[in-house]
Amino acid sequence: MSTPEAPRTSRVRERDGEPEAPGTAEPTETEETPSPATAKPPARKLSWQRLTIVPAMLVAMLLATWLWFQQADLDPVSENALADGQVSQALWEHIELTAISTFFVLIIAIPLGILLTRRTFRKATPVAIAIANMGQATPAIGLLALLVIWLGIGRKAALIGMIAYAVLPVLSNTMAGIKANDPTLLEAARGIGMSPLGVLSRVELPLAVPLILAGVRTALVLNVGTATLAVFGGGGGLGVLITAGITNQRMPVLVLGSVLTVALALLVDWLASLAEVLLRPRGLDL
Repeated sequence: MSTPEAPRTSRVRERDGEPEAPGTAEPTETEETPSPATAKPPARKLSWQRLTIVPAMLVAMLLATWLWFQQADLDPVSENALADGQVSQALWEHIELTAISTFFVLIIAIPLGILLTRRTFRKATPVAIAIANMGQATPAIGLLALLVIWLGIGRKAALIGMIAYAVLPVLSNTMAGIKANDPTLLEAARGIGMSPLGVLSRVELPLAVPLILAGVRTALVLNVGTATLAVFGGGGGLGVLITAGITNQRMPVLVLGSVLTVALALLVDWLASLAEVLLRPRGLDL
């Protein structure tokens, strides 16, 4: 009758002259892997380049402009255009125009994009996209002129023109982000008993956040540029300095208005890029 073969570790110990204690076994080396329950989510990837390069460029640009102004010979017309806090007032008006128009773009485009991806409203998608395309395809100055004729001179016409011009990227990105979701994930969410609103708020929208934020970033930069045209409708902004420099042929005023507009656009784009990283759902940080 054959006896079972002893474990290899026992034979090794007997060969080395070490008797094996009964009931003990040679521990084997196993690679330890963290369990899914204890695994930490990956950290947000904010590199030092992302945090420093654009601010350093902005500081260098503004410092160079200030040094140039220190040695520039300003005549009375230029001094009058830049006196009495007109520069800070124009900059603040520009920021207000950008912030208000972007806020209304978000509360219009994101809910509309969600509705157009629902089965009930899907037939209205071509009409909504066509209207949004018309708002951006129309030249901004022509659209503003039509709104001034209709609504009169003032900030209201400028804001409506900016909103119409920036709705398309947010609307299209919201729809694209929701439509790009994996149908199996949505089916699994419904299978565990989630309501349609729960599936939308806890599955569809979080997965679509990266594309939605990209559309918001585009809309912000568009609004900064379009706000320079608000001056033609009486909306103020940095366009006041640019048009004053062009009409009076005063280069320092034109340069200051242009540099501040470019710096504001770069700053807004940089802040939006940080928001894309920080607001991205943790489950998508791969």
